[in-house]
Amino acid sequence: MLPFYVREHIRLALEEDIGMGDITTEAIAVGDEHTVGFVKVKEPGVVAGLFVLEEIYRVLSGNVRVEYMVKDGEEVASGQVIAKIYGPAAVILMGERVALNYLQFLSGIATKTRRIINKVKDYPVRVVDTRKTVPGLRWLSKYAVRVGGGHNHRFNLSDGILLKDNHIKAAGGIEEAIKRARKYAPHTLKIEIEVESLEGLKEAIAAGADIVMLDNMSPQRVKEARKIAGDKVLLEASGGINEENILEYARAGIDVISLGTLTHSVKALDISLDLKSLKETGQ
Repeated sequence: MLPFYVREHIRLALEEDIGMGDITTEAIAVGDEHTVGFVKVKEPGVVAGLFVLEEIYRVLSGNVRVEYMVKDGEEVASGQVIAKIYGPAAVILMGERVALNYLQFLSGIATKTRRIINKVKDYPVRVVDTRKTVPGLRWLSKYAVRVGGGHNHRFNLSDGILLKDNHIKAAGGIEEAIKRARKYAPHTLKIEIEVESLEGLKEAIAAGADIVMLDNMSPQRVKEARKIAGDKVLLEASGGINEENILEYARAGIDVISLGTLTHSVKALDISLDLKSLKETGQ
């Protein structure tokens, strides 16, 4: 079931796009003629977010039926039909742009995530996203990452304690920041801290951190960090990691790699909707 705030986001997206009405469709007097919309991918990729079709047309009309030809997470070929939408032409046209916007964006995230996951699949590393998401689209974006085979970092600030450079400065240092966090945190919450040097790593381990994020360290530095940390803490690498060098980080023995690029700079998957009359489809 979709969270209520995702449903509301979809409703607002429709309100934004439709305004006072689809005057183009009204102008050509399409009416209630039933037709079929073929949702088709125009390049290879991984599909994500198919359920938005049902939600969009549920909001617009109760007289629309969606038939899925694939499932979220499936790899599809160029030209492949992934869904069919049956209903009044006017309603299908009204929801077309919003439906495609969601599908293209979410499938783009899933496609990129799958591509990256495949590069490091032979190593025991977990690839995760970040909070660098389009406002309002975090749940959907992180869902698409999971569909692509990745994992989620924090959904929001209440999910976990992550002490970054400014938190450390505000607290007066690594040891003091961890001490304060440990005193405040419930026993169920782990404490993660970001460090920029191997000396910082040693200090974080001594202070009792559960997870240490190695910020903008090279693969060679990560190897050194692994030797220092052993199995005392979970190590996460972040910053400066991309599709070209992620394999080097996996080989360095890192436990977790976090990538903001999974969600903040993704190329949308090219998807279109082709409308056909029931006569054209032989129905």
